[in-house]
Amino acid sequence: MKVLFLGLCAFLTAFGTIAYANVDKGTQKKKNVIILLGPPGSGKGTQAKKITSELNLPHISTGDLFRENLSKGTPLGKKVKSYLESGNLVPDEIVVDMLIDRVQADDCSEGYLLDGFPRSLPQALALEKELGDDVNLIVLNIQVPDESIVKRIEGRMTCKSCGTIFNKYFSPSKTGEVCDRCSGELIHRSDDNAEVVRERLKVYHSQTAPLEEFYAKQKVLTSVNGEQAPEQVFSDLMNNLK
Repeated sequence: MKVLFLGLCAFLTAFGTIAYANVDKGTQKKKNVIILLGPPGSGKGTQAKKITSELNLPHISTGDLFRENLSKGTPLGKKVKSYLESGNLVPDEIVVDMLIDRVQADDCSEGYLLDGFPRSLPQALALEKELGDDVNLIVLNIQVPDESIVKRIEGRMTCKSCGTIFNKYFSPSKTGEVCDRCSGELIHRSDDNAEVVRERLKVYHSQTAPLEEFYAKQKVLTSVNGEQAPEQVFSDLMNNLK
């Protein structure tokens, strides 16, 4: 009887441990991974900074990752450099490796926001494979009509002295020629013209349309009207993160 009793106790202890482990695994909180989509000139970069500041999450952009790895001379940075110097595009697998290396850092344990990635369906598929099932994926898409984007970028004027940005269509300086803040000269970047902007938008839409469909099918995509005031866009984005 004593042997039977001890055996029963051992079984119940083992069963309880397994059950607890399964409950713990099932209730473990998933980290939020936020992907922010939006055409150039949509205000995506500004909104990304506001969201990550509000949620206290890392703001991760592929541009920053390239610069960081290149400056530090990491193995991945050296690979990127070899492609850039030869005038070739950096392969998706290297971009994904660089990204995954970054999000394994301690500051990403609670989640993070991806800005500028993925840019194409192959990148999205590679990211999905690496992330697995232990994340809560949220994809936010800032929608702005092309003509509004053209006016935003084509009309952009920057103060040569203090960097303040004006727009000759939406928020011009009082004189239209000098900065209201410091009276510095306002300059217009040569690549901020309608032809260049429309070409950038063409490339963006060709890459992003499949992404929108991909994430919509997964029911993780929400689109927000980016023509509203920046404060309202931010409010709408945050409402979809609650």
